[in-house]
Amino acid sequence: MQRIPLMLPIIVPVIFWAAYHYHKDRHLPEPPQNLALCFGLGLFASLLSAGMYAGLEPLGLRYDAVALAAEDTLGLLAFAMLAIGPIEELAKMLPFLIVVIRLKAFDEPLDGIIYASFIGLGYSLAENLHYLEYLSPLEAMARGFAGPVIHILFASIWAHWISRARLAGEAITGPAALGFLLAAALHGFYDFLVLLHPVSALPIAATMIVVIWVWRLRLLSRLHRDAVQSSEERESGNPGKPRQPRQPRL
Repeated sequence: MQRIPLMLPIIVPVIFWAAYHYHKDRHLPEPPQNLALCFGLGLFASLLSAGMYAGLEPLGLRYDAVALAAEDTLGLLAFAMLAIGPIEELAKMLPFLIVVIRLKAFDEPLDGIIYASFIGLGYSLAENLHYLEYLSPLEAMARGFAGPVIHILFASIWAHWISRARLAGEAITGPAALGFLLAAALHGFYDFLVLLHPVSALPIAATMIVVIWVWRLRLLSRLHRDAVQSSEERESGNPGKPRQPRQPRL
């Protein structure tokens, strides 16, 4: 019971962002079971990334990022850019590629960002709960606030590129690779900054996150307008047919 109050700063932001994204997808809302599935895939992705980190050990490439921050700046940069960013983004992207883009309800570009965001929420919850025993209450609040936002934003980059190509009937290999590389690089650089100088680097890291957030917010608005316009155009071609809202699919 004593652990529950410490978990609230981690759990409450996840609930908030889940509700936020459910509201954002109000035009053609995704089936709740699909969103729950993606959240579960995010939990699975956290286990997948843990396995990837463990796989670095036999290769002599597993390092303590906190120790590197104190002793080896270049080593931390290399580990963040070549391990942390790629491993965590790949772990989230693989379930998206294997499962999500094959869902029947995956039928508009906005869906990719919504589903990837729920994967990010599941991942961030598992990650923060894992670190909870090592955190002070203040640190738990900070991670609870930042973790979901970070994973949502970086996942949105590759999700948008993949979704756009998939729904256009184009090959997704190139967009997936480019989106992954960009997201992994930004993720790695962000972690490098906050691990190296948690306080002094905060303005730079925060600026990066704000820029990505503004891009994502404008993208969501545009995709929502496009979806509404496309729906209205279809209806104008069938004036006697009323709009049928999307029903949850099993």
